[in-house]
Amino acid sequence: MRSIYTLPLALVLLIVSSCKESQETTEAKTLSKDKTTCTEMPYTNPIVGQRADPWVYKDSDGTYYFIATAPEYDRIEIRKANTINALGTAEPQVIWTKHETGKMGHHIWAPELHKIDGKWYVYFAAGEAENVWNIRMFALSTDAADPTQGDWVEEGQIATERDSFSLDATTFEHKGTRYLIWAQNVREGENTSLVMSAMENPTTLTGPEIIITDPEYDWERVGYKVNEGPAVLKRNGKIFVTYSASATDANYAVGLLWADEDADLMDEASWNKSETPVFTTNAEARRFGPGHNSFTKAEDDTTDVMIYHARVYEQIRGNSLYDFNRHTRARVLKWDEKGFPDFRQDQRD
Repeated sequence: MRSIYTLPLALVLLIVSSCKESQETTEAKTLSKDKTTCTEMPYTNPIVGQRADPWVYKDSDGTYYFIATAPEYDRIEIRKANTINALGTAEPQVIWTKHETGKMGHHIWAPELHKIDGKWYVYFAAGEAENVWNIRMFALSTDAADPTQGDWVEEGQIATERDSFSLDATTFEHKGTRYLIWAQNVREGENTSLVMSAMENPTTLTGPEIIITDPEYDWERVGYKVNEGPAVLKRNGKIFVTYSASATDANYAVGLLWADEDADLMDEASWNKSETPVFTTNAEARRFGPGHNSFTKAEDDTTDVMIYHARVYEQIRGNSLYDFNRHTRARVLKWDEKGFPDFRQDQRD
């Protein structure tokens, strides 16, 4: 299905052109007022058109792998390239398609690619063909060296203590323990909170399951009462978790959690939360509804890069889930004097 408000990708690429290309356009003249340089804007945005919930994994050999929600919500595909910019022209390889009936039959959302102990895993959400909103978390795996060429095995559903709407699983390791964080309907009258558990192995939770954030602030409850799309970044003695909140339109925004690296991560009291969003719509920058990000390293293996989706316009006709112009973007992440991530809210990509 395509939105009646879908913009041609070529037009989007013109509107949000790269620094190099924009030197010959009116957009460049606008950017020059901010004294923006190509060095400060190393990425050609959008990186990939019409791909929401983007995840970029950089392997030890420098290869970048890209995975995201396909606009048809019917498959999982992976791209690979030697640079972040090159992901946009890389050929997508379909590794799995939805079932015709039963579980994993609809709403194939937010896949993430992880390499754990030398084996590749994809975590994703899916509904049932006959009950499309009965969404749960599932996993695939392959032993192949190249995840775009491997034979993928269905590992099945990731079982949680509560059998309820759940999605957006992400995993990380800290001090010898692997953890999973995901979004789930756990509070009556709300949509999703973020839940966390230790793991026995890459597809099995050990429990207990703790809630590390609920949609409690006004900016997290616009349209829907949502906390979702967690992404983990470890730096400066802290475990940072970004997440997204509110409806998937221009109100979508990124929040921030953090815990000390020496704290008990399974103690809810260890987690702190920003009362305000850290990355939001900026009309002047033609950035609307940014969110569901991931983190990777730049080509220098040192600079932190935020990969996220956003639209270039505010008004949406109909259900925002069926407006597919959420494009994948990349921006260099800075760090402030307190060791916290600076998302540079007022600056363009």
